[in-house]
Amino acid sequence: MRAQSSAIQGSEIAVTTPEVDTRADRRSGTLQAALGVTAFSLTFPATAWGLEGFGPWSLVAVRCALAAVVAGGCLLALRVPVPAREHRAGLAVVAAGVVLGFPLLTTLALRTSTTAHAAVVVGLLPLTTALFSALRTGARPSRLFWGAALAGAAAVIAFTVQQSGGALTRADAYLFGALLICAAGYTEGGRLARTMPGWQVIGWALVLCLPLALPGALVALSYEPARLSAHSVTGLLWVAVGSQFLGLVVWYRGMAAIGIPKASQLQLAQPLLTLVWSVLLLGERLTPAAPLTAAAVLVCIALTQRARG
Repeated sequence: MRAQSSAIQGSEIAVTTPEVDTRADRRSGTLQAALGVTAFSLTFPATAWGLEGFGPWSLVAVRCALAAVVAGGCLLALRVPVPAREHRAGLAVVAAGVVLGFPLLTTLALRTSTTAHAAVVVGLLPLTTALFSALRTGARPSRLFWGAALAGAAAVIAFTVQQSGGALTRADAYLFGALLICAAGYTEGGRLARTMPGWQVIGWALVLCLPLALPGALVALSYEPARLSAHSVTGLLWVAVGSQFLGLVVWYRGMAAIGIPKASQLQLAQPLLTLVWSVLLLGERLTPAAPLTAAAVLVCIALTQRARG
């Protein structure tokens, strides 16, 4: 009987351990995705600081080149093999959307837009990413998931329209374009992160851009001379290392663990965090609509995280 009892207990352990591991993996994935969102929330304020000393084209090119050098050094030090041929097309999509397109379009937008306004427009990124994910990976989230995602997007749109006085600007056009290409990059990066470590996904995407970024930085700096200051250097270093590399490392790891649609909805908190940074770091003033939007978006985050795909 004792042997039989031990066998039963062993069988129970074998059955329950994977479930426990799955829960732990989901918690870890959610935490990593949340850390990525926190890093991204500082991107716009850091970009605004960087624009105090750099032109938009030179800021984007230099940040890309610096991030690529850091990523390449890590890949080289750890002797990571070159990605397989079937992964290279996906890495090119990540490079075009996340490394080049999104930083360039948002930097151009921030020349005339406040960080607070840009943050709420980019708040549509979770819904856009979920749509790209459904088309690219065949994911089929539940109706509750889509309802909550659409409600969060509606809250963000209402806030944006109220802030802009009902008229869209050229900066908004840049931001909406950034949404589309970034969502494509996030989706493809999340898919690749299921078969290769997340930090390698963004690392190789950055290295892929180095042949363009390095000469681009030299040309841009010749036309847009830099005026170095504490703000501009700090902003440049953060967008290059914090947002462009480290933030994306934990973000892709998180997406691989909990799925692209659910991870993308955590980004509904990003505009709210950016609003806080815009006040603390840039001295911008929030409108009375901000707390209401914050409450609505947080409810949507809770619902999307509980919904089953």
